Amino acid sequence: MSARRLRSEDYNDYSSTEASPDSSPPEGLSGFSSPSSYQRFGEADGTTWFQTLIHLLKGNIGTGLLGLPLAVKNAGIVMGPISLFVIGIIAVHCMHILVKCAHHFCNKHQKPFVDYGDAVMHGLEASPSAWLRNHSIWGRHIVGFFLILTQLGFCCVYFVFLADNLKQVVSAANATTSSCDGNETMVLAPTMDSRLYILSLLPFVVLLVFIQNLKFLSIFSMLANLAMICSLLMIYQYIVRGIPDPSSLTLVAQWKTYPLFFGTAVFAFEGIGVILPLENKMKNPQQFPTILYVGMGLVTVLYITLGALGYMRFGDMIKASITLNLPNCWLYQSVKLLYSFGIFFTYALQFYVPAEIIIPVAVSQVPERWALWTNLFLRTCLVCATCLMASCPKLHDTVFVSLVSKAILNPPHSCQPKISHKL
Repeated sequence: MSARRLRSEDYNDYSSTEASPDSSPPEGLSGFSSPSSYQRFGEADGTTWFQTLIHLLKGNIGTGLLGLPLAVKNAGIVMGPISLFVIGIIAVHCMHILVKCAHHFCNKHQKPFVDYGDAVMHGLEASPSAWLRNHSIWGRHIVGFFLILTQLGFCCVYFVFLADNLKQVVSAANATTSSCDGNETMVLAPTMDSRLYILSLLPFVVLLVFIQNLKFLSIFSMLANLAMICSLLMIYQYIVRGIPDPSSLTLVAQWKTYPLFFGTAVFAFEGIGVILPLENKMKNPQQFPTILYVGMGLVTVLYITLGALGYMRFGDMIKASITLNLPNCWLYQSVKLLYSFGIFFTYALQFYVPAEIIIPVAVSQVPERWALWTNLFLRTCLVCATCLMASCPKLHDTVFVSLVSKAILNPPHSCQPKISHKL
């Protein structure tokens, strides 16, 4: 990362002996309206555009996707897709502004990269308010705190999702058949409590987060994406075969249920926390805006189609996760296993963000010979903390997860791009 250099059409490359920083970089963001107006040399061993796209898709397609049909029910078959489209535009707009602000501050302060905390801190330093300038470091701490809280919250939800899906498959194993005509499980076999499943997953998750290189992690993200694509294809082919007349569906639901839609929908767009880390690790960062628009366009289309088609197929019988509406046969039970496989590797990507905030600070305080062991120890402790929080019974409540995990925890760093841009 230290070898990365900055270059812009608006300022000189000060790595040469002839150039000197006599003039300050231009103010404002007008110089960054297009990818070509800002160029930054990435790491020689950084991620390629394809690996970054894979990570971007993986960071946004998670557990929230399966709850979107129920979310559309809470908004209405017309209002739901329209609202998802608007939320998608807002999410992409915030991500784009965040990258533009990061580029601006890299240019202005001649830094190889900036993280979320740097972006808001430099934004406050440029504020006309003297009080905000003097307390700009608090902006960095607040954003870092909420970012850690939100990303680790995702990791807790992933633990719950994995444990609950494994428990459902094991419980229904005796009643699961090769015929997909039926849809109800007649006999549930006794099985372990969900918390024991969470505990059994802990060693495997700990080993997974020991992979610290995004380039190596892209291999697992690719496998996770393939597994989730297969599971989504099976869901799509089932729901499109038997869509009834949608005329009886609610066009616009009552406003008292709309907050439930909003919580689940915003929860689904969970990738803003990985935007800057992905961009910072690219071999050619100037390609990132194109990757962002392509990736988030695919994600938004996926969200709208699955949410609308799922509600049209099952109507008022739609459940919290669309997988619960699938027939109880091995073909559709495998959907849960494939999607769980994908979510397992998504844990590492969401965990990467808080780890990059917490661990470097702690490692810098110990002798170099203990750096690696301190790193691994802190990663283990953080995973154990998410495992412990996932054991809380409240986290198994879908409404609680959708409204608290996103609607309360996510706005601070979702609003950060606009704050940095205005300042």
